[in-house]
Amino acid sequence: MKGDLYVISAPSGTGKTTLLHMLLKEMDKVSFSVSHTTRPSRPGEIDGVDYHFVSKDVFSSMVEEGAFLEWAEVHGHFYGTSREGVLGQLAKGTDVLLDIDVQGARQVKKGFPGAVMIFILPPSFKELEQRLRSRGTEDEDSLKIRIENAKREIMAVTEYDYIVINDVLQKALDDLEAVIKANRHKKDRMLAQPEVSRVLKEAQAR
Repeated sequence: MKGDLYVISAPSGTGKTTLLHMLLKEMDKVSFSVSHTTRPSRPGEIDGVDYHFVSKDVFSSMVEEGAFLEWAEVHGHFYGTSREGVLGQLAKGTDVLLDIDVQGARQVKKGFPGAVMIFILPPSFKELEQRLRSRGTEDEDSLKIRIENAKREIMAVTEYDYIVINDVLQKALDDLEAVIKANRHKKDRMLAQPEVSRVLKEAQAR
């Protein structure tokens, strides 16, 4: 039984990363796809855990080799999802979470029409701006770019299957879990379960 691919997008400052880390602790058979990026690491980030931090030359070589399931340029830096890493996890029956932007999500949807698309929204755009400013990690010009990009990303929400609003963190986590649990009980996935097969065989034998 193969796992399912979940594409999760959100504007910067929505709390997506925090939600996904919490989800990984709460649910079994779920893994996080660690993206490659050319951006510098932030304080506290660990190479191979938060991202695979690589140079632009290395990233370009991987693009030429077809190593990425999707890749995109965001805020002047490149991000990509390893094709081999994702397919390997899915083959083991593990659900894979892709934390990617709208550009990348569109690429994945073309290659994997069955991917489950989830968009995480802030409770309001004003709140999103406040969260971005409170970080204090970027200058005003960089901040303006992020805010403009956030506007464009939010307008793409209609392309997704599910919407989760991150106002109260625990509620957002519960909503995210509910989507994954419901998806695991879809017919095609349940028919691959030995328990279901046993019941069907028993019924046929009666």
